[in-house]
Amino acid sequence: MSKAFTAEEVARHNKEGNLWIVVDSKVYDLSKFAAMHPGGLSVLLDEDVAGKDATEAFFGLHRHEVLLKPQFKRLVIGTLEGSKQTIFPRQAGELSKVPYAEPTWLSSGYHSPYFKDHHRKFQIAFRKFVEDVILPDAQAREEDGKRPSQYVFDEMAKLNIIAMRMGPGPHLKGLELMGGIVKPEEVDYFHEMIMGQEISRIHARGYNDGLGGGTFIGLPPIINFGQPALRERVAKEVFAGKKFCALAITEAFAGSDVAGLRCTAKRVENGWILTGTKKWITNASFADYFTVGARTEQGGLVVLFVERGEGVETKPIKTSYSSAAGTAYITFDNVFVPYEHTLGKENKGLQVILSNFNHERWGMTTASIATQRHIVEECLKWVNQRKVFGKPLHNQAVIRNKLAAMISRVESAQAWLENITFQMNNMNYAQQADLLAGPIAFLKRYATSTAQETAADAVQIFGGRGITRTGMGRLIEHYHRTVPFDAILGGAEDVLGDLGVRQALRKMPKDSRL
Repeated sequence: MSKAFTAEEVARHNKEGNLWIVVDSKVYDLSKFAAMHPGGLSVLLDEDVAGKDATEAFFGLHRHEVLLKPQFKRLVIGTLEGSKQTIFPRQAGELSKVPYAEPTWLSSGYHSPYFKDHHRKFQIAFRKFVEDVILPDAQAREEDGKRPSQYVFDEMAKLNIIAMRMGPGPHLKGLELMGGIVKPEEVDYFHEMIMGQEISRIHARGYNDGLGGGTFIGLPPIINFGQPALRERVAKEVFAGKKFCALAITEAFAGSDVAGLRCTAKRVENGWILTGTKKWITNASFADYFTVGARTEQGGLVVLFVERGEGVETKPIKTSYSSAAGTAYITFDNVFVPYEHTLGKENKGLQVILSNFNHERWGMTTASIATQRHIVEECLKWVNQRKVFGKPLHNQAVIRNKLAAMISRVESAQAWLENITFQMNNMNYAQQADLLAGPIAFLKRYATSTAQETAADAVQIFGGRGITRTGMGRLIEHYHRTVPFDAILGGAEDVLGDLGVRQALRKMPKDSRL
């Protein structure tokens, strides 16, 4: 049973070699640890720390997770008499109680016309899965740069999560989803939105892309345009977590300008000879299959399903986020591709490429908005516990103004996202392409541009901690360093803005006048 110490007893242990402190009712014996303290011995010998209740000082310098590490748990020798623990870590799967840390549909007392009971049950189960299974691997792989561990894909496959992340559709028929929490016929784009937003909680941007980012944009063209035997074989392997895809469109010569592709496909008997290069391809380092856009001799585009093999070479590209994403440069050196691996029709490849762009951009936006919300939560926690000039940081009007802007940005983006997601649930693919391409482009542009504003504000709020890769501001530093990826992948902001306006102008009524 834990021993209780009086404040007087604790106070007598306030010297080097005999040093106790209290943090949130627990008494820690730091006598041996003090010399190894990363911040130096002098911090612990401060008159407001040594032999005192140092809870406020501790949380001004450290995250709560520090107390949960085994080496620090071992330093606990008892509790402070008459005190009670007041700070409790959020348990796996639980919702945050911090204002604006959760979207309103998950917040107590709020209502939503979009979400049903099966959405809420699914969210609870999926968050727990993310925090129990994905999060530990994500933090480790984000640091060592290795691809996500196979066991994570295996666990996802057991619950058919990989299949669900492709969105609603006939590919889910007959599958048991998340242990039966949701039925295949119930799955809609809100379930997919929930998955995208919950996985963003791992705070590991490169790993997030490595966790099937290439598959979720490379597999749809195979499923939607491939021959039956091909799509059934590939989908089965991918959904089982045994094979991985990459969408190979972007080149050094052509990014958002798909019409400028130079990779070539020459028609030969029974197939194609593919030659050329691709760049910045997510998951390419470890992908087994590639969905490749190439130019034909007739000047049109064709999309081909290519298996890793002779003539296919990948080389990692170093970026500012983790190599866990598997970003790579691909060389196709006279690769023979069987004709039955043609996706769609010859010279009609542009339609195949564009068919999934809306879904891809929407998916990126779901995660972008959720990550921005997590940064709002970090900032609200920090300003509430950080003391400056003897008062909480939120006592500064300029800080409250930054928070107001951050909250307004993320709430407006989430509301817009939910509206568009509802429209997707009530439209077929052709209607989505006609009516939602512009709004999705605008939403992605808005979400990623406001995310960069939030990243800049968060760094100012955290100060030096916001540019430090460890400690209190580590999530802020990571966000600020990796947030530009969302603004580039899937179409640069300026390109998407122009796309949205051009779509609107095409729909201008002929008789419209001022």
